[in-house]
Amino acid sequence: MNDELNHILNFLKEIRGFDFCGYRGAMVVRCIRHRFGPTGCAGMGEYLRYLKGTPGEVDALIESLTINVSRFFRDPLTFEYIGERLLPLLLLEQTKRAGSALRMWSAGCSMGEEPYSMAILIREFSEKEDLPRDIVIFATDIDRKVLEKARRACYPPESVADVKYHLLNKYFVKKGCNFQLARPIRDMVLFSAYDLLDKRSYAPPESIFGGFDLVLCRNVLIYFNAKWQNLIFDKLYRSLTRGGYLVLGEAETPPLASCHRFIRSSDCCHIYRRL
Repeated sequence: MNDELNHILNFLKEIRGFDFCGYRGAMVVRCIRHRFGPTGCAGMGEYLRYLKGTPGEVDALIESLTINVSRFFRDPLTFEYIGERLLPLLLLEQTKRAGSALRMWSAGCSMGEEPYSMAILIREFSEKEDLPRDIVIFATDIDRKVLEKARRACYPPESVADVKYHLLNKYFVKKGCNFQLARPIRDMVLFSAYDLLDKRSYAPPESIFGGFDLVLCRNVLIYFNAKWQNLIFDKLYRSLTRGGYLVLGEAETPPLASCHRFIRSSDCCHIYRRL
């Protein structure tokens, strides 16, 4: 089983450049077996042969492995804390740095719901305070197809289920059964493809140097084994400015090797400050 699984992962890496070797083994096996039904395969070996002879199945498997599940303001308490506590702190720090932009990174952004949620928070705060700000939001994902969907920013009802009514009316337009996000919010986010397991860099190339004040990497680390979690955390640490904030998913905490690099900043959310 392990040899056949490795052959499948090596094949994906060879033809598409996706490296899933750091993913949790049980999760990878579960995703592959999920494809047995639609393809009529009975085992890993048969599925590998099918995969090599069916280019469309490669896309289907990659989509299954990347697990693009998200929605606007997922974990509303986390976004409320960011809006009420972190944004004022970050913007205050920005005013002390002449000519410096406030920089944010949504790592593993899926179809854009997370970075767009941040853009809405920022727009609301800026309007309330009536203070124009130089703010850049970078958003990355390994899957180029979902990034194209993110740029189009047209979402089904379940994606906006946690959006407050007045925000839904203000920033979305009904388009058939879906909801189209307003252009000013879309223009606040810069999307690009980036692999968190890339050892050659510690931040998206489009961001030039990292230097982020806030990084959101939520519900991403749970899919990686301990070795690769350590690599990712080292990357996130290096990408943050001193005193910058890291936002994790509700089931995620810094691994033991990185505990001394962060201090938890909230009792109610998984938000950590870089030391």
